[in-house]
Amino acid sequence: MSKYMIHPLVVGINETDQGIMTYQKGYGKRIYLPIYVFYLEGSDQKILVDTGMEEFMVPPGAAEDTGLKIMEFEEALATVNLKPEDVDIVIQTHLHNDHCENTYKCTKAKVYVQQAELDFFKSPHPLDHRYYSDLLDESEVVPVEGDTEIVPGVRVVLTPGHTPGGQSVAVETDGGTAVITGFCCNADNFPSVGPAVTPGVHLNAIEAYESAQRVKELGDILIPIHDIEIGRSGKIPA
Repeated sequence: MSKYMIHPLVVGINETDQGIMTYQKGYGKRIYLPIYVFYLEGSDQKILVDTGMEEFMVPPGAAEDTGLKIMEFEEALATVNLKPEDVDIVIQTHLHNDHCENTYKCTKAKVYVQQAELDFFKSPHPLDHRYYSDLLDESEVVPVEGDTEIVPGVRVVLTPGHTPGGQSVAVETDGGTAVITGFCCNADNFPSVGPAVTPGVHLNAIEAYESAQRVKELGDILIPIHDIEIGRSGKIPA
């Protein structure tokens, strides 16, 4: 089985409230929320998990405060010797705009999305305003249903709740199974003792809770999709 190295590339950053990440916890604590593209190195296919935001977002002082190198999409890919047209596969954890705005630039890529997420994307509820219909070319989409192997060593795991068809990505590495969460969270969602904390933003709190527990149990290495330390690590496993 292929073993991968995961490269977290920072393509934007927001300042927000911890309560956005952790349901009923952490309100009033200001945090930085990095926006990542993950490059999975270890296959003859060039694989990205999410493509981040096209609009370059850097609040004043964020780079200095965090120590992160925050790059535009093309610049970020260049650090791992890629261009957008080199990408073979994009795995979308979900289809909120901050996770898929650069997907259209990957003109040769197959885009893997859960069918439930794609259905909601086509007709989103007004409660969730982060679905933009012009961000995805459906002709390139490969719908999947449930847990599915994408290539040897990389599989998606259905983890709904934050969105109807969120999928986490389990990646085999030399350090064990690393799981990139399919829902927005940071390290505070995964305390060392006790259950995982429900993502703060969700459409179904019970599903979101269960998905967080599943990820915590599944991963030898947890990669919360908006955690600041992930970007500082440089690569996973280090």
